Amino acid sequence: MAETQNKAPEAGKSKSKAVKRLKATAAASAYQKQWFQDLKHRVETENLPFAYINADVPIEILRAMDIPFVVNQWWSAICSAKRMSKKYFGLLREAGYRDDLCTYCATPLAESLDPDDHAVDEEGKPLGPWGGLPKPTVAITRLCCDCQNKIFELFSKNWGAKLYVIDVTQTRKTPDKWWDLAPYYWEDLLDSDRLDEFVHDFQELIRFLEEETGHMFDKQKFIEVMHLINQQEEWYRKTRDLIAVSRPAPVTVVDTINAVMQAQWQRGTQWAVDHAKSLYEEVKALADAHDYAVPNEKYRLMWIGRGLWHDFEFYQTFEKKYGAAFVWSMYLAMGADTYIRYHVEEDPLRCLAARELPMQDVLHMPPWNAQWFVKEAKTNGIDGVVYMVPDSCMQNIEGSYFIAKALEEAGIPVLRFVADPVDPRKLSRDNMMAMVEEFIETKVIPNSDK
Repeated sequence: MAETQNKAPEAGKSKSKAVKRLKATAAASAYQKQWFQDLKHRVETENLPFAYINADVPIEILRAMDIPFVVNQWWSAICSAKRMSKKYFGLLREAGYRDDLCTYCATPLAESLDPDDHAVDEEGKPLGPWGGLPKPTVAITRLCCDCQNKIFELFSKNWGAKLYVIDVTQTRKTPDKWWDLAPYYWEDLLDSDRLDEFVHDFQELIRFLEEETGHMFDKQKFIEVMHLINQQEEWYRKTRDLIAVSRPAPVTVVDTINAVMQAQWQRGTQWAVDHAKSLYEEVKALADAHDYAVPNEKYRLMWIGRGLWHDFEFYQTFEKKYGAAFVWSMYLAMGADTYIRYHVEEDPLRCLAARELPMQDVLHMPPWNAQWFVKEAKTNGIDGVVYMVPDSCMQNIEGSYFIAKALEEAGIPVLRFVADPVDPRKLSRDNMMAMVEEFIETKVIPNSDK
Protein backbone atom coordinates (compact mmCIF):
# COMPACT_ATOMS: atom_id res chain seq x y z
CA MET A 1 0.00 0.00 0.00
CA ALA A 2 1.15 3.53 -0.60
CA GLU A 3 1.82 5.35 2.65
CA THR A 4 3.36 8.77 3.06
CA GLN A 5 4.25 11.01 5.98
CA ASN A 6 3.54 14.61 5.04
CA LYS A 7 6.47 16.35 6.71
CA ALA A 8 6.07 19.93 5.60
CA PRO A 9 5.25 22.12 8.60
CA GLU A 10 3.88 25.12 6.75
CA ALA A 11 0.20 25.40 5.96
CA GLY A 12 -0.84 25.19 2.36
CA LYS A 13 -3.70 27.43 1.30
CA SER A 14 -6.37 26.81 -1.26
CA LYS A 15 -6.33 29.42 -4.01
CA SER A 16 -10.03 29.09 -4.72
CA LYS A 17 -13.18 27.80 -3.13
CA ALA A 18 -14.79 24.47 -3.80
CA VAL A 19 -17.62 24.59 -6.33
CA LYS A 20 -20.81 23.26 -4.75
CA ARG A 21 -23.65 22.14 -6.97
CA LEU A 22 -26.53 21.54 -4.60
CA LYS A 23 -29.05 23.90 -3.08
CA ALA A 24 -29.29 21.42 -0.19
CA THR A 25 -25.64 22.03 0.70
CA ALA A 26 -26.08 25.79 0.84
CA ALA A 27 -29.37 25.38 2.70
CA ALA A 28 -27.72 23.22 5.38
CA SER A 29 -24.94 25.74 5.91
CA ALA A 30 -27.34 28.68 6.08
CA TYR A 31 -29.69 26.87 8.43
CA GLN A 32 -26.90 25.77 10.74
CA LYS A 33 -25.48 29.26 11.01
CA GLN A 34 -28.86 30.81 11.76
CA TRP A 35 -29.65 28.01 14.23
CA PHE A 36 -26.40 28.69 16.08
CA GLN A 37 -27.04 32.43 16.20
CA ASP A 38 -30.54 31.83 17.58
CA LEU A 39 -29.20 29.31 20.12
CA LYS A 40 -26.48 31.74 21.20
CA HIS A 41 -28.96 34.59 21.59
CA ARG A 42 -31.39 32.49 23.62
CA VAL A 43 -28.71 31.06 25.89
CA GLU A 44 -27.21 34.48 26.57
CA THR A 45 -30.44 36.46 26.96
CA GLU A 46 -32.86 33.90 28.45
CA ASN A 47 -30.35 32.18 30.73
CA LEU A 48 -31.13 28.81 29.16
CA PRO A 49 -29.12 25.71 30.12
CA PHE A 50 -26.74 24.78 27.34
CA ALA A 51 -24.85 21.51 26.78
CA TYR A 52 -21.54 21.07 25.01
CA ILE A 53 -21.15 17.44 23.95
CA ASN A 54 -18.89 15.06 22.11
CA ALA A 55 -20.05 13.55 18.81
CA ASP A 56 -20.78 10.14 20.34
CA VAL A 57 -23.06 11.48 23.09
CA PRO A 58 -26.78 10.66 22.56
CA ILE A 59 -28.27 13.93 21.35
CA GLU A 60 -31.66 12.21 21.26
CA ILE A 61 -31.93 12.55 25.04
CA LEU A 62 -31.07 16.24 24.96
CA ARG A 63 -33.54 16.78 22.13
CA ALA A 64 -36.30 15.11 24.13
CA MET A 65 -35.50 17.36 27.10
CA ASP A 66 -35.41 20.62 25.11
CA ILE A 67 -31.80 21.26 26.11
CA PRO A 68 -29.88 23.16 23.40
CA PHE A 69 -26.46 21.74 22.59
CA VAL A 70 -23.42 22.10 20.36
CA VAL A 71 -21.30 19.15 19.23
CA ASN A 72 -17.55 19.32 19.78
CA GLN A 73 -16.39 18.02 16.41
CA TRP A 74 -18.82 20.19 14.46
CA TRP A 75 -17.62 23.26 16.32
CA SER A 76 -14.00 22.27 15.64
CA ALA A 77 -14.86 22.15 11.94
CA ILE A 78 -16.41 25.63 12.14
CA CYS A 79 -13.33 27.01 13.89
CA SER A 80 -11.13 25.50 11.19
CA ALA A 81 -13.31 26.73 8.33
CA LYS A 82 -13.12 30.23 9.84
CA ARG A 83 -9.30 29.99 9.78
CA MET A 84 -8.99 30.17 13.58
CA SER A 85 -6.82 27.07 13.98
CA LYS A 86 -3.43 28.80 13.87
CA LYS A 87 -4.44 31.28 16.58
CA TYR A 88 -6.07 28.67 18.79
CA PHE A 89 -3.22 26.19 18.65
CA GLY A 90 -0.89 29.05 19.47
CA LEU A 91 -2.95 29.67 22.61
CA LEU A 92 -2.52 26.02 23.55
CA ARG A 93 1.24 26.36 23.19
CA GLU A 94 1.28 29.54 25.28
CA ALA A 95 -0.71 27.76 28.00
CA GLY A 96 1.92 25.01 28.19
CA TYR A 97 0.13 22.33 26.18
CA ARG A 98 1.25 20.60 23.02
CA ASP A 99 -0.12 22.56 20.08
CA ASP A 100 -0.96 19.36 18.18
CA LEU A 101 -3.04 17.98 21.02
CA CYS A 102 -5.76 15.80 19.44
CA THR A 103 -6.78 18.71 17.28
CA TYR A 104 -10.24 17.53 16.25
CA CYS A 105 -11.29 17.37 19.89
CA ALA A 106 -8.99 20.03 21.38
CA THR A 107 -9.78 23.01 19.14
CA PRO A 108 -12.68 24.18 21.37
CA LEU A 109 -10.46 23.74 24.42
CA ALA A 110 -8.01 26.11 22.75
CA GLU A 111 -10.88 28.51 21.98
CA SER A 112 -11.77 28.58 25.69
CA LEU A 113 -8.34 30.15 26.29
CA ASP A 114 -9.06 33.07 23.94
CA PRO A 115 -9.90 36.32 25.80
CA ASP A 116 -11.20 37.82 22.53
CA ASP A 117 -13.62 34.99 21.76
CA HIS A 118 -16.71 37.16 22.25
CA ALA A 119 -15.12 40.51 21.32
CA VAL A 120 -15.66 42.53 18.13
CA ASP A 121 -13.28 44.56 16.00
CA GLU A 122 -13.54 48.28 15.23
CA GLU A 123 -16.17 47.60 12.59
CA GLY A 124 -18.26 45.50 14.95
CA LYS A 125 -17.28 42.21 13.35
CA PRO A 126 -17.02 39.31 15.81
CA LEU A 127 -13.48 38.11 16.45
CA GLY A 128 -14.54 34.61 17.49
CA PRO A 129 -16.11 32.12 15.04
CA TRP A 130 -19.73 33.16 14.56
CA GLY A 131 -19.34 35.39 17.62
CA GLY A 132 -17.89 32.66 19.84
CA LEU A 133 -19.33 29.79 21.82
CA PRO A 134 -21.94 30.60 24.50
CA LYS A 135 -21.12 29.55 28.07
CA PRO A 136 -22.01 25.87 28.59
CA THR A 137 -23.93 24.69 31.65
CA VAL A 138 -22.82 21.10 31.24
CA ALA A 139 -20.23 19.26 29.16
CA ILE A 140 -20.71 15.59 28.27
CA THR A 141 -18.33 13.08 26.72
CA ARG A 142 -17.62 9.34 26.62
CA LEU A 143 -14.55 7.47 27.80
CA CYS A 144 -13.48 6.65 24.27
CA CYS A 145 -9.87 7.62 24.89
CA ASP A 146 -7.85 9.11 27.73
CA CYS A 147 -7.08 12.29 25.79
CA GLN A 148 -10.71 13.12 25.06
CA ASN A 149 -11.69 12.71 28.70
CA LYS A 150 -8.93 15.08 29.86
CA ILE A 151 -9.71 17.60 27.13
CA PHE A 152 -13.33 17.78 28.28
CA GLU A 153 -12.22 18.03 31.89
CA LEU A 154 -10.04 21.05 31.08
CA PHE A 155 -12.71 22.55 28.81
CA SER A 156 -15.29 22.26 31.59
CA LYS A 157 -12.95 23.87 34.10
CA ASN A 158 -12.25 26.83 31.80
CA TRP A 159 -15.96 27.43 31.18
CA GLY A 160 -17.19 26.59 34.68
CA ALA A 161 -19.41 23.83 33.30
CA LYS A 162 -20.43 20.64 35.09
CA LEU A 163 -18.75 17.59 33.51
CA TYR A 164 -20.47 14.26 32.91
CA VAL A 165 -18.62 11.25 31.48
CA ILE A 166 -20.35 8.19 30.00
CA ASP A 167 -18.58 4.86 30.31
CA VAL A 168 -17.54 2.75 27.31
CA THR A 169 -17.47 -1.02 27.01
CA GLN A 170 -15.72 -3.14 24.41
CA THR A 171 -17.40 -5.54 22.02
CA ARG A 172 -16.75 -9.27 22.22
CA LYS A 173 -18.36 -9.94 18.83
CA THR A 174 -17.03 -9.65 15.32
CA PRO A 175 -20.25 -10.00 13.33
CA ASP A 176 -20.32 -10.67 9.62
CA LYS A 177 -22.19 -8.02 7.62
CA TRP A 178 -23.31 -6.08 10.70
CA TRP A 179 -25.14 -3.55 8.51
CA ASP A 180 -27.73 -6.20 7.61
CA LEU A 181 -28.46 -6.90 11.28
CA ALA A 182 -28.35 -3.38 12.71
CA PRO A 183 -31.78 -1.94 11.76
CA TYR A 184 -34.03 -4.79 12.97
CA TYR A 185 -31.88 -7.41 14.71
CA TRP A 186 -29.72 -5.31 16.99
CA GLU A 187 -30.33 -7.63 19.94
CA ASP A 188 -28.54 -10.35 17.96
CA LEU A 189 -25.83 -7.99 16.79
CA LEU A 190 -24.78 -6.65 20.19
CA ASP A 191 -23.85 -8.12 23.58
CA SER A 192 -26.90 -8.06 25.86
CA ASP A 193 -24.95 -7.07 28.94
CA ARG A 194 -23.41 -4.13 27.08
CA LEU A 195 -26.88 -2.96 26.10
CA ASP A 196 -28.02 -3.33 29.72
CA GLU A 197 -25.08 -1.24 30.93
CA PHE A 198 -25.63 1.46 28.34
CA VAL A 199 -29.32 1.79 29.21
CA HIS A 200 -28.29 2.24 32.83
CA ASP A 201 -25.78 4.92 31.77
CA PHE A 202 -28.51 6.76 29.86
CA GLN A 203 -30.82 6.66 32.87
CA GLU A 204 -28.06 8.17 34.99
CA LEU A 205 -27.42 10.82 32.33
CA ILE A 206 -31.10 11.76 32.33
CA ARG A 207 -31.07 12.14 36.12
CA PHE A 208 -27.94 14.30 35.91
CA LEU A 209 -29.48 16.54 33.26
CA GLU A 210 -32.74 16.91 35.15
CA GLU A 211 -30.85 17.96 38.29
CA GLU A 212 -28.48 20.36 36.53
CA THR A 213 -30.92 21.98 34.09
CA GLY A 214 -34.38 21.60 35.58
CA HIS A 215 -35.62 20.17 32.27
CA MET A 216 -37.54 16.90 32.49
CA PHE A 217 -37.23 13.90 30.21
CA ASP A 218 -40.28 13.46 27.94
CA LYS A 219 -40.62 9.82 26.90
CA GLN A 220 -43.21 10.44 24.20
CA LYS A 221 -41.14 13.21 22.64
CA PHE A 222 -38.12 10.91 22.82
CA ILE A 223 -39.97 8.25 20.81
CA GLU A 224 -40.94 10.87 18.24
CA VAL A 225 -37.31 11.96 17.98
CA MET A 226 -36.21 8.36 17.38
CA HIS A 227 -38.75 7.95 14.58
CA LEU A 228 -37.73 11.23 12.95
CA ILE A 229 -34.11 10.09 12.91
CA ASN A 230 -35.06 6.84 11.21
CA GLN A 231 -36.90 8.83 8.53
CA GLN A 232 -33.94 11.14 7.99
CA GLU A 233 -31.45 8.28 7.66
CA GLU A 234 -33.75 6.39 5.29
CA TRP A 235 -33.49 9.32 2.89
CA TYR A 236 -29.71 9.21 3.24
CA ARG A 237 -29.77 5.52 2.40
CA LYS A 238 -31.70 6.25 -0.79
CA THR A 239 -29.22 8.99 -1.70
CA ARG A 240 -26.20 6.81 -0.94
CA ASP A 241 -27.58 3.96 -3.03
CA LEU A 242 -28.44 6.28 -5.93
CA ILE A 243 -24.93 7.71 -6.10
CA ALA A 244 -23.49 4.18 -5.93
CA VAL A 245 -25.23 3.08 -9.14
CA SER A 246 -24.96 6.36 -11.07
CA ARG A 247 -22.20 6.56 -13.70
CA PRO A 248 -20.96 9.28 -13.77
CA ALA A 249 -21.97 10.46 -10.29
CA PRO A 250 -24.42 13.36 -10.03
CA VAL A 251 -22.56 14.77 -6.99
CA THR A 252 -19.23 14.45 -5.23
CA VAL A 253 -18.22 14.56 -1.59
CA VAL A 254 -17.86 18.36 -1.78
CA ASP A 255 -21.64 18.54 -1.63
CA THR A 256 -22.56 15.45 0.34
CA ILE A 257 -20.16 15.91 3.27
CA ASN A 258 -21.42 19.37 4.15
CA ALA A 259 -25.06 18.67 3.36
CA VAL A 260 -25.16 15.55 5.54
CA MET A 261 -22.74 16.36 8.34
CA GLN A 262 -24.43 19.63 9.29
CA ALA A 263 -27.92 18.16 9.12
CA GLN A 264 -26.89 15.19 11.28
CA TRP A 265 -26.46 17.55 14.23
CA GLN A 266 -30.10 18.50 13.74
CA ARG A 267 -31.30 14.89 13.65
CA GLY A 268 -34.50 14.26 15.49
CA THR A 269 -36.15 17.37 14.03
CA GLN A 270 -38.65 17.72 11.20
CA TRP A 271 -36.29 20.14 9.47
CA ALA A 272 -33.61 17.44 9.28
CA VAL A 273 -36.07 14.97 7.74
CA ASP A 274 -37.26 17.52 5.19
CA HIS A 275 -33.70 18.49 4.34
CA ALA A 276 -32.64 14.85 3.85
CA LYS A 277 -35.60 14.37 1.52
CA SER A 278 -34.71 17.51 -0.44
CA LEU A 279 -31.14 16.26 -0.78
CA TYR A 280 -32.32 12.99 -2.30
CA GLU A 281 -34.75 14.70 -4.64
CA GLU A 282 -32.11 17.14 -5.87
CA VAL A 283 -29.53 14.39 -6.44
CA LYS A 284 -32.12 12.23 -8.21
CA ALA A 285 -33.13 15.12 -10.46
CA LEU A 286 -29.50 15.56 -11.49
CA ALA A 287 -29.12 11.84 -12.14
CA ASP A 288 -32.35 11.70 -14.17
CA ALA A 289 -31.22 14.70 -16.24
CA HIS A 290 -27.78 13.13 -16.80
CA ASP A 291 -26.33 16.27 -15.21
CA TYR A 292 -23.06 14.93 -13.83
CA ALA A 293 -20.70 16.47 -11.30
CA VAL A 294 -17.67 15.35 -13.33
CA PRO A 295 -18.83 14.69 -16.92
CA ASN A 296 -15.44 13.21 -17.84
CA GLU A 297 -15.50 10.83 -14.86
CA LYS A 298 -13.12 7.92 -15.43
CA TYR A 299 -12.04 6.97 -11.94
CA ARG A 300 -14.08 6.92 -8.74
CA LEU A 301 -12.24 7.75 -5.54
CA MET A 302 -13.16 6.99 -1.94
CA TRP A 303 -12.19 9.36 0.87
CA ILE A 304 -11.67 7.71 4.26
CA GLY A 305 -11.29 10.00 7.24
CA ARG A 306 -12.85 13.15 8.54
CA GLY A 307 -13.58 15.98 6.18
CA LEU A 308 -10.68 18.23 5.19
CA TRP A 309 -12.53 21.18 6.66
CA HIS A 310 -9.95 23.84 5.86
CA ASP A 311 -9.61 22.93 2.15
CA PHE A 312 -12.67 21.45 0.43
CA GLU A 313 -11.43 22.62 -2.96
CA PHE A 314 -8.77 19.92 -2.70
CA TYR A 315 -11.35 17.23 -3.48
CA GLN A 316 -12.01 18.78 -6.91
CA THR A 317 -8.36 19.22 -7.85
CA PHE A 318 -8.09 15.95 -9.81
CA GLU A 319 -11.34 16.07 -11.78
CA LYS A 320 -10.30 17.95 -14.91
CA LYS A 321 -6.83 16.43 -15.37
CA TYR A 322 -7.65 12.80 -14.60
CA GLY A 323 -11.44 12.50 -14.54
CA ALA A 324 -10.97 11.34 -10.95
CA ALA A 325 -13.99 12.10 -8.77
CA PHE A 326 -14.29 11.70 -5.01
CA VAL A 327 -17.76 10.14 -4.86
CA TRP A 328 -17.71 8.51 -1.40
CA SER A 329 -17.19 9.67 2.17
CA MET A 330 -18.26 8.13 5.46
CA TYR A 331 -20.79 10.85 6.32
CA LEU A 332 -23.55 9.87 3.91
CA ALA A 333 -22.79 6.15 4.15
CA MET A 334 -22.82 6.15 7.96
CA GLY A 335 -26.23 7.78 7.89
CA ALA A 336 -27.42 4.95 5.68
CA ASP A 337 -26.01 2.05 7.70
CA THR A 338 -25.28 2.99 11.31
CA TYR A 339 -28.22 5.08 12.59
CA ILE A 340 -31.42 3.31 11.60
CA ARG A 341 -32.96 1.30 14.46
CA TYR A 342 -36.50 -0.06 14.43
CA HIS A 343 -38.70 -1.53 17.21
CA VAL A 344 -38.49 1.82 18.99
CA GLU A 345 -41.66 1.52 21.09
CA GLU A 346 -40.70 -1.84 22.60
CA ASP A 347 -37.92 -0.24 24.67
CA PRO A 348 -36.95 3.27 23.50
CA LEU A 349 -33.81 3.68 25.62
CA ARG A 350 -32.55 0.23 24.69
CA CYS A 351 -33.14 1.06 21.02
CA LEU A 352 -31.06 4.20 21.49
CA ALA A 353 -28.36 2.12 23.18
CA ALA A 354 -28.35 -0.14 20.14
CA ARG A 355 -27.72 2.90 17.94
CA GLU A 356 -25.00 4.47 20.07
CA LEU A 357 -23.18 1.41 21.34
CA PRO A 358 -21.59 0.18 18.08
CA MET A 359 -20.55 3.63 16.81
CA GLN A 360 -17.02 3.23 18.15
CA ASP A 361 -16.88 -0.34 16.83
CA VAL A 362 -17.92 0.74 13.34
CA LEU A 363 -15.52 3.68 13.23
CA HIS A 364 -12.48 2.27 14.98
CA MET A 365 -12.68 -1.50 15.45
CA PRO A 366 -11.48 -3.92 12.77
CA PRO A 367 -13.01 -6.01 11.29
CA TRP A 368 -16.25 -4.03 11.82
CA ASN A 369 -14.92 -1.01 9.94
CA ALA A 370 -12.66 -2.81 7.46
CA GLN A 371 -15.43 -5.11 6.23
CA TRP A 372 -17.80 -2.17 5.85
CA PHE A 373 -15.31 -0.08 3.86
CA VAL A 374 -14.72 -2.98 1.48
CA LYS A 375 -18.46 -3.42 1.01
CA GLU A 376 -18.96 0.27 0.30
CA ALA A 377 -15.98 0.42 -2.07
CA LYS A 378 -17.27 -2.49 -4.13
CA THR A 379 -20.86 -1.19 -4.19
CA ASN A 380 -19.71 2.23 -5.37
CA GLY A 381 -17.28 0.92 -7.99
CA ILE A 382 -14.31 2.57 -6.30
CA ASP A 383 -11.02 2.58 -8.25
CA GLY A 384 -8.82 3.95 -5.46
CA VAL A 385 -8.97 4.98 -1.80
CA VAL A 386 -7.38 8.11 -0.35
CA TYR A 387 -7.09 7.67 3.40
CA MET A 388 -6.27 10.63 5.65
CA VAL A 389 -4.86 9.50 9.00
CA PRO A 390 -4.35 12.34 11.51
CA ASP A 391 -1.34 11.58 13.70
CA SER A 392 -2.90 13.45 16.61
CA CYS A 393 -5.82 11.00 16.92
CA MET A 394 -5.07 7.61 18.41
CA GLN A 395 -8.51 6.25 17.49
CA ASN A 396 -8.03 6.87 13.79
CA ILE A 397 -4.51 5.47 13.63
CA GLU A 398 -5.09 2.20 15.42
CA GLY A 399 -7.19 0.53 12.73
CA SER A 400 -5.80 2.14 9.57
CA TYR A 401 -3.41 -0.71 8.78
CA PHE A 402 -6.14 -3.33 8.87
CA ILE A 403 -8.55 -1.20 6.86
CA ALA A 404 -5.99 -0.56 4.13
CA LYS A 405 -4.97 -4.22 4.12
CA ALA A 406 -8.57 -5.39 3.67
CA LEU A 407 -9.16 -2.96 0.80
CA GLU A 408 -5.99 -3.93 -1.02
CA GLU A 409 -6.72 -7.63 -0.58
CA ALA A 410 -10.03 -6.85 -2.31
CA GLY A 411 -8.05 -5.41 -5.24
CA ILE A 412 -8.53 -1.71 -4.43
CA PRO A 413 -5.35 0.41 -4.15
CA VAL A 414 -4.97 2.64 -1.09
CA LEU A 415 -2.98 5.81 -0.42
CA ARG A 416 -2.52 6.54 3.27
CA PHE A 417 -1.08 9.89 4.30
CA VAL A 418 -0.77 11.96 7.45
CA ALA A 419 -2.67 15.24 7.59
CA ASP A 420 -5.22 16.85 9.87
CA PRO A 421 -8.90 17.73 9.35
CA VAL A 422 -8.75 21.05 11.24
CA ASP A 423 -5.05 21.99 11.46
CA PRO A 424 -3.73 23.34 8.13
CA ARG A 425 -0.19 23.68 9.53
CA LYS A 426 0.31 19.97 8.93
CA LEU A 427 -0.77 20.16 5.32
CA SER A 428 1.61 21.06 2.53
CA ARG A 429 -0.98 21.31 -0.20
CA ASP A 430 1.52 20.96 -3.03
CA ASN A 431 2.98 17.82 -1.48
CA MET A 432 -0.45 16.39 -0.87
CA MET A 433 -1.54 17.05 -4.45
CA ALA A 434 1.66 15.45 -5.72
CA MET A 435 1.05 12.35 -3.60
CA VAL A 436 -2.47 11.91 -4.94
CA GLU A 437 -1.44 12.57 -8.53
CA GLU A 438 1.31 9.96 -8.27
CA PHE A 439 -1.16 7.56 -6.68
CA ILE A 440 -3.64 8.06 -9.52
CA GLU A 441 -0.97 7.64 -12.20
CA THR A 442 0.90 4.68 -10.69
CA LYS A 443 -1.84 2.80 -8.83
CA VAL A 444 -5.37 3.79 -9.83
CA ILE A 445 -5.04 4.01 -13.61
CA PRO A 446 -2.97 0.81 -14.04
CA ASN A 447 -5.28 -1.07 -11.68
CA SER A 448 -8.38 0.13 -13.55
CA ASP A 449 -6.91 -0.92 -16.90
CA LYS A 450 -6.48 -4.54 -15.82
